Amino acid sequence: MRLVRMASSYMRQALSRLEDAEDALREGNYPYALRLSQECVELSLKASLKLVGIEYPKVHDVSDVLIENRDRFPEWFKERIEFMAETSFNLAAKRELAFYGGEEDFLTPDDVISREEAEMAVRGAREIYGICRRLLEAYTREET
Repeated sequence: MRLVRMASSYMRQALSRLEDAEDALREGNYPYALRLSQECVELSLKASLKLVGIEYPKVHDVSDVLIENRDRFPEWFKERIEFMAETSFNLAAKRELAFYGGEEDFLTPDDVISREEAEMAVRGAREIYGICRRLLEAYTREET
Protein backbone atom coordinates (compact mmCIF):
# COMPACT_ATOMS: atom_id res chain seq x y z
CA MET A 1 0.00 0.00 0.00
CA ARG A 2 2.74 2.49 0.94
CA LEU A 3 4.72 1.71 -2.20
CA VAL A 4 1.65 2.29 -4.38
CA ARG A 5 0.96 5.57 -2.58
CA MET A 6 4.53 6.74 -3.15
CA ALA A 7 4.51 5.62 -6.78
CA SER A 8 1.21 7.44 -7.33
CA SER A 9 2.73 10.63 -5.97
CA TYR A 10 5.78 10.28 -8.22
CA MET A 11 3.53 9.71 -11.22
CA ARG A 12 1.49 12.79 -10.38
CA GLN A 13 4.71 14.80 -10.31
CA ALA A 14 5.83 13.17 -13.57
CA LEU A 15 2.58 14.16 -15.29
CA SER A 16 3.03 17.78 -14.22
CA ARG A 17 6.56 17.76 -15.68
CA LEU A 18 5.27 16.21 -18.91
CA GLU A 19 2.52 18.81 -19.30
CA ASP A 20 4.99 21.62 -18.63
CA ALA A 21 7.47 20.07 -21.11
CA GLU A 22 4.79 20.04 -23.80
CA ASP A 23 4.04 23.70 -23.06
CA ALA A 24 7.75 24.60 -23.20
CA LEU A 25 8.08 22.80 -26.54
CA ARG A 26 5.13 24.74 -27.98
CA GLU A 27 6.67 27.98 -26.69
CA GLY A 28 10.03 27.19 -28.29
CA ASN A 29 11.87 26.80 -24.99
CA TYR A 30 13.69 23.65 -26.11
CA PRO A 31 16.23 23.31 -23.29
CA TYR A 32 13.47 23.55 -20.70
CA ALA A 33 11.32 21.03 -22.60
CA LEU A 34 14.22 18.59 -22.55
CA ARG A 35 14.96 19.19 -18.88
CA LEU A 36 11.35 18.66 -17.87
CA SER A 37 11.14 15.55 -20.06
CA GLN A 38 14.18 14.14 -18.25
CA GLU A 39 12.51 14.79 -14.91
CA CYS A 40 9.31 13.13 -16.11
CA VAL A 41 11.25 10.03 -17.18
CA GLU A 42 13.21 9.94 -13.93
CA LEU A 43 10.10 10.16 -11.77
CA SER A 44 8.17 7.65 -13.88
CA LEU A 45 10.95 5.06 -13.75
CA LYS A 46 11.52 5.57 -10.04
CA ALA A 47 7.78 5.10 -9.45
CA SER A 48 7.94 1.81 -11.36
CA LEU A 49 10.96 0.64 -9.39
CA LYS A 50 9.19 1.54 -6.14
CA LEU A 51 6.15 -0.48 -7.18
CA VAL A 52 8.16 -3.67 -7.43
CA GLY A 53 10.04 -2.97 -4.20
CA ILE A 54 13.38 -1.91 -5.62
CA GLU A 55 15.35 0.75 -3.81
CA TYR A 56 17.20 2.82 -6.37
CA PRO A 57 20.23 5.08 -5.99
CA LYS A 58 19.58 8.80 -5.66
CA VAL A 59 20.83 9.64 -9.14
CA HIS A 60 19.08 11.05 -12.19
CA ASP A 61 19.53 8.00 -14.41
CA VAL A 62 18.31 4.65 -13.07
CA SER A 63 18.58 2.78 -16.38
CA ASP A 64 21.12 0.30 -15.02
CA VAL A 65 18.88 -0.55 -12.05
CA LEU A 66 15.93 -0.98 -14.39
CA ILE A 67 17.86 -3.40 -16.62
CA GLU A 68 19.35 -5.34 -13.69
CA ASN A 69 15.88 -5.90 -12.23
CA ARG A 70 13.93 -6.53 -15.44
CA ASP A 71 12.66 -9.88 -14.13
CA ARG A 72 10.65 -8.12 -11.43
CA PHE A 73 8.34 -6.59 -14.05
CA PRO A 74 5.48 -8.01 -16.14
CA GLU A 75 6.35 -9.27 -19.63
CA TRP A 76 4.70 -6.33 -21.45
CA PHE A 77 6.79 -3.91 -19.37
CA LYS A 78 10.02 -5.89 -19.90
CA GLU A 79 9.54 -5.56 -23.66
CA ARG A 80 10.01 -1.78 -23.32
CA ILE A 81 12.86 -1.72 -20.81
CA GLU A 82 15.62 -1.25 -23.40
CA PHE A 83 13.80 1.75 -24.89
CA MET A 84 13.14 3.25 -21.44
CA ALA A 85 16.71 2.69 -20.26
CA GLU A 86 18.22 4.19 -23.41
CA THR A 87 15.91 7.21 -23.23
CA SER A 88 16.69 7.75 -19.54
CA PHE A 89 20.44 7.49 -20.15
CA ASN A 90 20.37 9.93 -23.08
CA LEU A 91 18.20 12.51 -21.33
CA ALA A 92 20.26 12.37 -18.14
CA ALA A 93 23.40 12.94 -20.22
CA LYS A 94 21.87 16.11 -21.70
CA ARG A 95 20.36 17.35 -18.42
CA GLU A 96 23.30 19.58 -17.48
CA LEU A 97 23.58 21.03 -21.00
CA ALA A 98 19.88 21.85 -20.98
CA PHE A 99 20.35 23.67 -17.70
CA TYR A 100 23.67 25.47 -18.15
CA GLY A 101 24.62 25.15 -21.80
CA GLY A 102 28.28 24.77 -22.65
CA GLU A 103 29.64 27.35 -20.24
CA GLU A 104 33.30 26.73 -21.01
CA ASP A 105 32.60 27.55 -24.68
CA PHE A 106 30.19 30.38 -23.83
CA LEU A 107 27.25 28.47 -25.33
CA THR A 108 23.80 29.03 -23.92
CA PRO A 109 21.30 26.20 -23.38
CA ASP A 110 19.50 27.49 -26.50
CA ASP A 111 22.73 27.05 -28.48
CA VAL A 112 23.15 23.40 -27.55
CA ILE A 113 19.60 21.97 -27.42
CA SER A 114 17.74 21.85 -30.74
CA ARG A 115 14.04 21.69 -31.47
CA GLU A 116 14.49 18.13 -32.76
CA GLU A 117 16.16 17.05 -29.52
CA ALA A 118 13.36 18.63 -27.49
CA GLU A 119 10.69 16.97 -29.64
CA MET A 120 12.35 13.57 -29.21
CA ALA A 121 12.66 14.15 -25.47
CA VAL A 122 8.99 15.03 -25.06
CA ARG A 123 7.92 12.10 -27.24
CA GLY A 124 10.05 9.70 -25.21
CA ALA A 125 8.81 11.12 -21.91
CA ARG A 126 5.19 10.82 -23.04
CA GLU A 127 5.70 7.19 -24.02
CA ILE A 128 7.56 6.25 -20.84
CA TYR A 129 4.99 8.02 -18.69
CA GLY A 130 2.25 5.98 -20.39
CA ILE A 131 4.06 2.68 -19.84
CA CYS A 132 4.73 3.45 -16.19
CA ARG A 133 1.18 4.71 -15.69
CA ARG A 134 -0.11 1.38 -17.01
CA LEU A 135 2.08 -0.45 -14.47
CA LEU A 136 0.75 1.70 -11.64
CA GLU A 137 -2.83 1.05 -12.75
CA ALA A 138 -2.15 -2.69 -12.74
CA TYR A 139 -0.86 -2.49 -9.16
CA THR A 140 -3.77 -0.28 -8.10
CA ARG A 141 -6.28 -2.83 -9.48
CA GLU A 142 -4.57 -5.62 -7.54
CA GLU A 143 -5.05 -3.73 -4.27
CA THR A 144 -8.79 -3.20 -4.66
